[in-house]
Amino acid sequence: MESSSDKGDLSKPQILPIQRPGFGRNGAPIRLRTNHFKVSVDSRDVIFYHYNLILKYEDDKDDEHVVGKGVGRKVIDKLQEIYASDLANMDFFAYDGEKNLYTTGPLPNVKNVFTVVLVDASSSKTPGGDGSPEGGDTKRMKRLMQAKTFKVELSLVEKDPKVPLDAITKFISGQQSDDYQIGLQILDVILRQHSARQGCLIVRQSFFHNPSRIVNLGGGVVPCPGFHSSFQPTQSGLSLNLDVSTTMILQPGPVISFILSNQCINDHDTRRIDWDKANRALKNLRIKTTHTNSEFKIFGLSEKSCYEQTFPLKQRNGNGSDTMEVTVYDYYLKQWGIKLKDSVNFPCLNVGKPKRPTYLPIELCNLVSLQRYTKALTVLQRSSLVQNSRQNPSERKSALSAALKLSNYNSDGMLKKCGISIASEFTQVDGRVLVAPKLKAGSGRDIFVRNGKWNFNNNMFIQASRVKRWVVVDFSSRCDVRDLVRRLIHCGNTKGMQIDREDAVIEENPRMRREPAPKRVNDMFAQIKGRFPDHRPAFLLCVLPERKNCSIYGPWKRACLADFGIVTQCLGPPPKKINDQYLTNMLLKINAKLGGLNSLLQMEVNPAIPLVSRVPTMILGMDVSHGSSVRRVPSVAAVVGSLGWPLISRYSARVCTQEPLLEMIDSLFKLEGKVDRGLIRELIEDFGNSLEKKQLPQQIIIFRDGVSEGQFTQVLNIELPQIIEACKFFYDSWSPKFTVIVAQKNHHTRFFRDGNNMANVDAGIVVDKGICHCRNYDFYMCAHAGMIGTTRPTHYHVLYYEIGFTPDDLQALVHSLSYVYQRSTSAVSVVAPVYYAHLAAAQVRQFDRFDDFSETGSSASGGSAPVPVLPRLKECVRSSMFFC
Repeated sequence: MESSSDKGDLSKPQILPIQRPGFGRNGAPIRLRTNHFKVSVDSRDVIFYHYNLILKYEDDKDDEHVVGKGVGRKVIDKLQEIYASDLANMDFFAYDGEKNLYTTGPLPNVKNVFTVVLVDASSSKTPGGDGSPEGGDTKRMKRLMQAKTFKVELSLVEKDPKVPLDAITKFISGQQSDDYQIGLQILDVILRQHSARQGCLIVRQSFFHNPSRIVNLGGGVVPCPGFHSSFQPTQSGLSLNLDVSTTMILQPGPVISFILSNQCINDHDTRRIDWDKANRALKNLRIKTTHTNSEFKIFGLSEKSCYEQTFPLKQRNGNGSDTMEVTVYDYYLKQWGIKLKDSVNFPCLNVGKPKRPTYLPIELCNLVSLQRYTKALTVLQRSSLVQNSRQNPSERKSALSAALKLSNYNSDGMLKKCGISIASEFTQVDGRVLVAPKLKAGSGRDIFVRNGKWNFNNNMFIQASRVKRWVVVDFSSRCDVRDLVRRLIHCGNTKGMQIDREDAVIEENPRMRREPAPKRVNDMFAQIKGRFPDHRPAFLLCVLPERKNCSIYGPWKRACLADFGIVTQCLGPPPKKINDQYLTNMLLKINAKLGGLNSLLQMEVNPAIPLVSRVPTMILGMDVSHGSSVRRVPSVAAVVGSLGWPLISRYSARVCTQEPLLEMIDSLFKLEGKVDRGLIRELIEDFGNSLEKKQLPQQIIIFRDGVSEGQFTQVLNIELPQIIEACKFFYDSWSPKFTVIVAQKNHHTRFFRDGNNMANVDAGIVVDKGICHCRNYDFYMCAHAGMIGTTRPTHYHVLYYEIGFTPDDLQALVHSLSYVYQRSTSAVSVVAPVYYAHLAAAQVRQFDRFDDFSETGSSASGGSAPVPVLPRLKECVRSSMFFC
């Protein structure tokens, strides 16, 4: 497969993000506070020297590099302690914990070699291997505490080894500066080094201390609160962005407690433990022994219990020494005076190597704290995490003030050397509150919007669809389905929807309830075919047996959309008390899927959207959904395109798989022979087919989700050229104008009301001054009203700008696109086309389970196996809002 990186022609001039053309003015002014802290830089003549670090064991004959986590920092700190007084420029440095070290002046040589002796470094390299358990004979114990000698090589990198600190200040002031990004990276390395010395767990730019309160999410996983900290170049100068953060760690404490929790054994019945599962869960975790306070990494479990597992133990006698086999139980009883109780019938922990095992009884071992959990959370774990990590603005602001005080960055020697000091006050910024766009419902009625929300209970849909030839299927939900249907029909009629009486309610055969999900779905469709042999239903309402994470959902959606071409709406078992809002929310989705529209912007009806209403314009939303990085699950890319110009409320979607973790969409233009099979071509056809005159769009606005700042040039030089090529291939003389906007939700900027009012900021907040990028065209927007926790604004970056919107027009368009999300009666946090692309990718991902992809991830020739292809949706549903 051709990678996306191959599609960018490096011989052509690279397209770069545009610079800011101006600022918006519309909206009521508002004074806000933000979690950015102003940074003063007094010493601008500092030059960083970049060295490559190689760390080896001096006595290692294989000349292997040290790979133990945390060893590098211990060795480098010891190196500084030994050599700082005698060696120029070793008193202050920044080390990233891996291969990069930066000093504030040159070292004596281009290549510098040092010898460092570190005591008790043995835990980084699993000790033992002679078959005896930890805590063996005296010589064994001496070896554990033996000093280790390391060889440290620091070599000046060949390319651009010098980075001046003033590269950052020059860039902020508008001067040309090629090194500013490296300079910012070095400052962020200093922050990581500072936190590492405080004993924090470091995850990129987030730092975590031991949690003061343990909240068990189940499965032996607990949330660990911490904070994110990074330097940002803004219009007001350099700032420190500080925000609360959470990562998942394993519950510290006795290993047996973790095993029971991991397997959800709540009655502490150790007889129910699945030791094969425990072996997989414990592998590579770090433990500390209670009797020697020594730390080790778990290799696995022994084959036998402590009472039966033997090992060779050397014992002295008059003629030298003999080796005899003893059990782990007897050894600890005789040598340590410890009578094993709880774990006598458990396997032992093996902390040695495959051929040289070292056994430890489970009851003498505790999991060390701050061990990160990287697997995906279950639905219940994620729900519990959200409930326990929410912070309202007041709580978040207090936590950030405490974090800044705890970090004490102004005491860091390296930052002092750079003349950097950080203010303690939240930065004040000027924002504006945009007026909510006016909405229209059925019969020409205006919808009253208050703080980004409105009520549909007393309104009718502006374009109501008819529901006919429809069937209800019930997968053993154990609820009164007929009462639900009766009330749904009544509620639909009040919304202007003509909902005919259902043709049938088909309940799942009881004998199928324990069968695999695909088989249950196939049996249900067999019943449908048997009841309706001459014509298929036009709509299926599916009641699932569970509300969340139901295994039937994916196979059912695949069968409906890809196999039979039937629009479907799924719902979990309804609540006991069904109110009008519950029914309305369901009808919002059904109406949109069947081709209706629930509400429209008044600017669409008139039409009066600046630039968009005058010239045929298509709006695209693009997103990529990634699976497990460990299992190499294929990524799913989705693109949605607007229909029915001058409307901007209706969309169709196209979805495809691509290589695991590939962020750039590589199938926007895909030539197969003389035919373009890419995603864009079909969306262009949908756009034209939705118009009476079959017009082509003369303007295309692209909203891209899920990319970082470092990937902006890839969007411009890989994805945009594909879209342009697809347009040229579609019609040779057609050359539409483009605007490309990235929508980021994964960032750490928050806004707070100025003063004592600690409620969330109002819906419609926009900020494009103060803390925005010092050069690039970006702005923050809170289109929605945050009800729980602290509102997260969306950070919009305008990368490409041919259409000619003024800043006010563009911000108004983005704001309005947050009000056209057909599933909701409130403004959403990000523009609807991005939201739809995310929904389409997530829904189609569940068509197939890609769990086995990694097992066939390489071919016999050693290359990558082809990425599995998703089934194509039937033509009758392909252009519908099936994802809604």
